[in-house]
Amino acid sequence: MRKVSFWTILLVSVLWGLSWIWPIGLWAQTKGGSPQKLIIAQGTDALTLDAHHVIDSPTDSILGHVVETLLELTPKGEIVPKLAEKYEVSADATEFTFRLRKGIKFHDGTPFNAEAVKTNFERRLDPKAATKFGFLVAQIASISVLDEYTVKFKTKAPFAPMTSNLTHTTNGIQSPASLKASWEKPLTHPVGTGPFVYKERVPGSKLVLVRNENYWGKKAILEEITFRVIPDDASRVVALETGEVHVAVRIPPFDIPRLKADPRIRIDNTASVRTIYMGLNCLKEPLTNKKVRQALNYAVNKEAIVKHVLGGVGRVSDAPISPGIFGYTPIKTYEYNVQKAKDLLAEAGFPKGFETTLHPAVGRYYMDASVATAVAADLLKVGVKADIKMMDWGTYLPFVLRDKEVAEHKLFVLGWGTVTGDADYGLFALFHSGEWPKKGNAAAFYKNEKVDQLLEAGRKTADAEQRKKIYKEAMEIIMDDAPWIFLHSESQITGIRANVKDLIVHPKEVIISKDARIE
Repeated sequence: MRKVSFWTILLVSVLWGLSWIWPIGLWAQTKGGSPQKLIIAQGTDALTLDAHHVIDSPTDSILGHVVETLLELTPKGEIVPKLAEKYEVSADATEFTFRLRKGIKFHDGTPFNAEAVKTNFERRLDPKAATKFGFLVAQIASISVLDEYTVKFKTKAPFAPMTSNLTHTTNGIQSPASLKASWEKPLTHPVGTGPFVYKERVPGSKLVLVRNENYWGKKAILEEITFRVIPDDASRVVALETGEVHVAVRIPPFDIPRLKADPRIRIDNTASVRTIYMGLNCLKEPLTNKKVRQALNYAVNKEAIVKHVLGGVGRVSDAPISPGIFGYTPIKTYEYNVQKAKDLLAEAGFPKGFETTLHPAVGRYYMDASVATAVAADLLKVGVKADIKMMDWGTYLPFVLRDKEVAEHKLFVLGWGTVTGDADYGLFALFHSGEWPKKGNAAAFYKNEKVDQLLEAGRKTADAEQRKKIYKEAMEIIMDDAPWIFLHSESQITGIRANVKDLIVHPKEVIISKDARIE
């Protein structure tokens, strides 16, 4: 079993506020007969019900209760077996053999075995299926069933991030029967092996899961989990305070002191692997000019945004990925320097600035509308007038992730959580020119051949220390080229009713409720 040492810096915040002791014999209900029906308020709805199409953490937070992966990344940053019982990796990182757990069935009664695993990855690799985040599995050359419970993957070349990538929910194992019935279309009814079973969904309102009574592992205490969609921050807080919901994500900083003083509520502050950035479409004038992009970075007072907009619950970015990720190293911070920004704009031929558009999503990230407004105000000080066009999360990604010929966005705000714990996920997906939309998520349309070469080398190098050097060099070039305004890493501020125990807020920005209970 492979252990990874990153995320140590996150451990204290992950464990903070969690209770690990629960009464023996506690099952369908706790003392006093409290109904074991948990309600979680999220800011956005699920974008899909198909694990192979997951591209955002709120959806992952839901489907992670239903669909499981061969390996999982723990809150401590360890890669451990999940549906796999054990696994082996060849010395040259080209063969990955998994011995699977026996006696597991999908929610529809279909057996979990090596053939089921093979079917899932055949769908992941089939261009007609058009599943998401293909870069996670694109290096797989073959999948072999060695026996009923053993499967082997061979890759085209050494592929160091393979085990990390297999922890991602898009590589979740779903019922082959359901997949064959909807091979080229996203599933509308998820069927996994997880501790909860999909019950119903009211789009834009709620999604309900019920306990899997036949779960292969420890049966959940909760009978039901409802994910409520409440986009407005203030409304989520009110719902938490009144007891309408048990959990509310993204508590605004100005509400934290009041909620901390309320004995019925506790505040969980868990560091996140998410980096928030303002992407700059490198194909749109004048953002094609590196000096312009650098000027915009100098124009934004990121320290002030973290301190005053986020209430101090964040960290100014000094690299394209967050601390704690394998391959992270601090590179540089574009300090706040209005004069330097003006000088660079003048050198680029824009002494009076220019007009542009700024598209932020609303209700997705921590204080996202306020962050976008603050950035626009700073840009105005150097003559850059950004017309803000707020968008709902459900329509935002399809707008931003369009092919270059039809893409309209210029400045856009997104976050990226390196949820596999490996720099490959945070860098290859967003800075390799082969990952431009529609294929991928590199919506800044950035291209640097040297960066492409380095990111490819990082995947093919098995030696961990050499990989770190490769990623450091790549990040130095990226930071200098400035395809983003590098903003900050988020912290997750979650409000939880005091009678909810053993709920985990994972650094990859998902809530894990499988062991939770209500007292």
